[in-house]
Amino acid sequence: MPHINIKHFPLLSEEQHIALAKSITEAVTKVVGCDESVISIAVEPVEPELWNEQVYIPEIVERKDTLIKIPNY
Repeated sequence: MPHINIKHFPLLSEEQHIALAKSITEAVTKVVGCDESVISIAVEPVEPELWNEQVYIPEIVERKDTLIKIPNY
């Protein structure tokens, strides 16, 4: 606990993935108060033409009640 799953367009480099994981880990340990060893982070590239079908509709529109930040698009 906790597990974070990030879906994004396939534009991020390995260095960006590392920086993202570091920043998220620091934020979660600070806010949640857990040790970084219990945090897991997954990244899943999604092609732009599949974003609506695979992410926007099923995970944003249909699960809006679970979002803590809503996109403005």
